[in-house]
Amino acid sequence: MDLRFPPSEPLAEPAADLRRVRRLRQRRRLRIRRIGLLVVVAVLAPVLYSYTATMLKPSSLPLGVRSVEWLRAHRAAWLVNDTERIYYSWTAPKPGGPALRTLPSVGKVAPLHVAAPARAYRPARVSPLMAPKLAGEGVWRATGSSVGGAPPVLVTTFRSDPAYPRLVAYVAWLDHTRTQLGLYPGRYEPPSSLPRGPLEVPSGERWRLLATFNSGFTYRDGHGGFALNGRVYEPLVPGMGTVVAYKSGRVDVVAWHGGRSPGPGVVLARQNLPLIVDGGRPNPSLSDGPSWGATLGNAIRVWRSGLGIDRRGNLIYAAADYQTVGSLAAILIHAGAVRALELDINAEWPSFITYGRGGGRDPAKLVPNTQQSATRYLVPDDRDFFALYRRVPAGAKAVPFR
Repeated sequence: MDLRFPPSEPLAEPAADLRRVRRLRQRRRLRIRRIGLLVVVAVLAPVLYSYTATMLKPSSLPLGVRSVEWLRAHRAAWLVNDTERIYYSWTAPKPGGPALRTLPSVGKVAPLHVAAPARAYRPARVSPLMAPKLAGEGVWRATGSSVGGAPPVLVTTFRSDPAYPRLVAYVAWLDHTRTQLGLYPGRYEPPSSLPRGPLEVPSGERWRLLATFNSGFTYRDGHGGFALNGRVYEPLVPGMGTVVAYKSGRVDVVAWHGGRSPGPGVVLARQNLPLIVDGGRPNPSLSDGPSWGATLGNAIRVWRSGLGIDRRGNLIYAAADYQTVGSLAAILIHAGAVRALELDINAEWPSFITYGRGGGRDPAKLVPNTQQSATRYLVPDDRDFFALYRRVPAGAKAVPFR
């Protein structure tokens, strides 16, 4: 009699239960992943739609710049600001180092046989801040054609800070007695829906075009007023630095003390932050960073531009890389400004362009902005801008949108 038990058979039922549990777990994980994916899509869909819609809109800017501006406008300004602070901190120049041997070539040398009229005022050479002076440093050079026997737009370069011997300031002087200032809305700035005009230098005015240059911050960043030809696009703010042109033809840079509308005697008014120069001296609060632009304030050295007025009522434009608002004020004062305001900042925006011949021909960049073409403002641009014209009696009161 064999008492050995036969081999037991595997328990099929428990194994089947284990496989069933595994399948249920896999299905549950898959369901959770799908729900998570749907949540992510639901959250990102409006963001992707907004970004795509913005990128598909007409624009004068490259994709990268538009993407950064989109981030600024959609609650990610902190990310852009922090990134820029880190980048500019890494790339900021250190004091000292080798000095420049030559300066960038700007403008043109006037022919020796051409003499300016005895009554034509010409600013004195900008005295060099470093020795030995370089060839042409601080010497005003003509651009374009003459008006009334003398060039109305002069340009120069000089080393702006002995502590940073490789930094160059680019400066232009605009004779108010023979020119007329114009201001044009861009495609998106100012944001008001009032008539925007041609978004570029009007074709009917290009025959007398002398120069164009950038305006101030966007309204979102600067909250400055904007008025043109009797229309208030954005109300003027008391105390803000303001570029003003009057029907008499006079121009000025002032701290605004009027109302929300400039009144009938003003052709244009564009505001941007408080004055950085007043009475020939820097604003004593220039060390207060947030007052000079929420993006970078005054702590970081970047491209900055500004516009001032000299003692004779002529405009002075200046731009330079690796500047604080305080060093920009120093450049404008050294060039002769008694009052000045900061214009737009960062590498994308400063532009000063001159034209060798009428019709906008032979454009030349004073500011070496690699992200903008010399034909900027001859085609529709996203930002508002200034244009300088040869003065004519018929156009002394306003620059029309034609």
